[in-house]
Amino acid sequence: MANCKLGPFDVSAIGLGCMNLSAGYGPADDEDSEQLLLATLEEGGTRLFDTAAIYGAGHSEKLLGRVLHNRRQQFVLASKGGLSKDTAGNSNVCGRPEALKLQCEQSLRRLQTEVIDLYYLHRLDPQVPVEESVGAMGELVREGKIQALGLSEVCRDTLLRGHREYPISAVQSEYSLWSRTPERAMLSTCAELDITFVPFAPLGRGFLAGSAQPVDQLCEDDIRCSMARPRFETANFKRNSELLVPLRRIANRNGCNLAQLALAWLLSRGRKTEGVLSAGGRDASTDERCRIIPIPGTRSIEHMRQNLAAEAICLSPEDLAELDQLVNDDTVAGKRYNEALMASADSERD
Repeated sequence: MANCKLGPFDVSAIGLGCMNLSAGYGPADDEDSEQLLLATLEEGGTRLFDTAAIYGAGHSEKLLGRVLHNRRQQFVLASKGGLSKDTAGNSNVCGRPEALKLQCEQSLRRLQTEVIDLYYLHRLDPQVPVEESVGAMGELVREGKIQALGLSEVCRDTLLRGHREYPISAVQSEYSLWSRTPERAMLSTCAELDITFVPFAPLGRGFLAGSAQPVDQLCEDDIRCSMARPRFETANFKRNSELLVPLRRIANRNGCNLAQLALAWLLSRGRKTEGVLSAGGRDASTDERCRIIPIPGTRSIEHMRQNLAAEAICLSPEDLAELDQLVNDDTVAGKRYNEALMASADSERD
């Protein structure tokens, strides 16, 4: 598959999300994470490695810096600022210019690099106009500390306002078969503005790979027990698991596993093909398509290789239409976030 444009960069069609190498899904092993990062580079291509200051309170950035600083030219590095945790473990959003600049400096040191290729505002600060946050990030570009800007979990209006202040190269939000929020307005807006869309949690936090468990079988520090809890509650999980039966049938038909099927579906949303219907029955035609680079996370080298192999899978229009109707916001039990986060997420304003 041809490389995908991401701001000034050309990257491979599937990247690597690095949150779970430090946090989110229980304890991780640094030695295993190191081997995974190096093995990903050995797969070839120019991969997008995506981390953030909040992941493991800086641990993820430190890991990437320690392991990859001598191979800096072999991948495109993305990180995020504007979101942190206090000593009690509560998330704090801060998009003030001085705070973003300080966080960027701290990230540069942890990453052991002179420049971050793509730097996102991790979450919109409702107390700070997005123009002020993006303006500060634009100053970081002019200072040579970052090369391109991104916004994460924002709505169309926020993107338009930020883009007018300084060109945005990427938008990152949750997007998968069972999380369709970007289809409301963001994908078409990114296509209009020539912005790349980067889906996080493209495998539904493990559910779409068939490897997830309900909350009563997960460790306490697993985000599926807190922020992403609703769909993993026992009753909802049981109902949602019924969706995996027809998904496995489609995967078997295409000679792939469930994770590869979910990633191939996502990649299809960015390919120049006609006649694929959205969940609402609207034709997702060529002029509505934007570039899409999923960033699945994993701790397994085998799973990483399987995920990257999804680049070569081309699903038929019939398969895509069936998937689109089988799994979507209307057929899934439970919201993607808990009630408080759903109410505060800027992306849900679309």
